[in-house]
Amino acid sequence: MSKALYFLLFLFLSTAAITAQETKPETLEKDSDSLKTDLKEQGIVFEEVQKRKVNPLAPSKAAFYSAVFPGLGQIYNRRYWKVPIVYAAIGTGVYAYIYNDDRYDRFRDAFKRRRAGFTDDEFYDINNSGIIPGSPDLSDEALQDAQERFQRDRDLALLITIALYALNIIDANVDSHLKQFNVDEDLSLKIQPYLDYHPITSDPNYGMALTIRF
Repeated sequence: MSKALYFLLFLFLSTAAITAQETKPETLEKDSDSLKTDLKEQGIVFEEVQKRKVNPLAPSKAAFYSAVFPGLGQIYNRRYWKVPIVYAAIGTGVYAYIYNDDRYDRFRDAFKRRRAGFTDDEFYDINNSGIIPGSPDLSDEALQDAQERFQRDRDLALLITIALYALNIIDANVDSHLKQFNVDEDLSLKIQPYLDYHPITSDPNYGMALTIRF
């Protein structure tokens, strides 16, 4: 008898649990609608939030594209106005490197020939314009100083160009991260007067409304 009673009790509880699970979503929906109605009467209104898709691989792609070809990551992020800046910055660094490297090679070659005893380098006597005809316009010491100066400037331009190239990659990666955050101007906190009417009794509800957008 006891076993049969336990069995009936178990069957009753199982049926009740299944019924509760089946009706739970509807009950929750009704409770949610009732809660929203009560809050609306008090001046609190809920707005539907539209979800945006997030691509977790986008920052990596943007960084990869900028590493392959500078500015391509900015195009991928649709930041087209940054592309001329990237080209101008890296182009200036490359130009400075080529300019200083060319001057370094010229002064180095002249210095090496001067040390070897030749007097036919381009800085020895340009168009016979030296103070003393047939004498060098630039001394050996001046050639060495110019060679070292342009070598230093060339190496500095190379470092700056590499830094700008890396900055181009970092910018594409960070910009792609920030694009996936909601930075809309609607992110705000507003306090404004509120007036509404009860849908049944038509009684006015008024006061101050606190609007938070996030």
